[in-house]
Amino acid sequence: MLNIFLLSLLAGLATALGGLIGISVKRFSSKALGFALGFSGGVMIVIAFMSLLFRALELGTYLTAVVSFITGAIVMMLLDVLIPHQYLFKETGIESKKKFRLIKLGILVSLGIALHNFPEGAVVGIGYTVLPAFGIMLALAIAIHNIPEGIAVAVPLRAGGVKKRKVFLITLLSGLTEPIGAMIAVLFLTAIPSILPLALAFTGGIMVYLTIDELIPVAKQYGHTHAVSIGIILGMALALVLESIV
Repeated sequence: MLNIFLLSLLAGLATALGGLIGISVKRFSSKALGFALGFSGGVMIVIAFMSLLFRALELGTYLTAVVSFITGAIVMMLLDVLIPHQYLFKETGIESKKKFRLIKLGILVSLGIALHNFPEGAVVGIGYTVLPAFGIMLALAIAIHNIPEGIAVAVPLRAGGVKKRKVFLITLLSGLTEPIGAMIAVLFLTAIPSILPLALAFTGGIMVYLTIDELIPVAKQYGHTHAVSIGIILGMALALVLESIV
């Protein structure tokens, strides 16, 4: 439980790290950002299928695994639609916009990210429960993903005139829902072990949707195409190597 809490906490704190970057750095290397996001996506997609879904098929029925997998993706999609969050790494025409609109944007983005971090924490908790090595990899992948989210919160808030200390605090709070989600997921698995196959497949669906709908599109939007592709391939290769040795 302590290891899961610390891992998910570190993944969540990456949002605050992104906030620090957002209030400190004026320019971001799009190539490095695209590579990092692509790498994160490559790791997550392999683990979703090779570990979580495959293990769910071993422990439960085919129908149960498939339905749970699809349900996880649908739940994440509904959450994304009902509580949208935008990535904003650069703001054009700031001078012509009123500050309250930028502050409102930053707050809405932070709330959306906070709610999206909750199931991500559950992903870390369930992944570590199945195999600690994969839990660590998932936490690292999600942490990489959380950094640009923190940037997305910080940039409009700073442009709207919010003090750096408050911006950092908002990004920090947005990330702290991650360990909460992890702890709740683990408590459910401890109380009802029979739901493990459902939880594994459900988590796999969440990860696949997160990768396809957010990680890769955002990486390609803000990063160099070849850097993103190389990152995805290397991320998948690392996850596959890890799969073979654990």
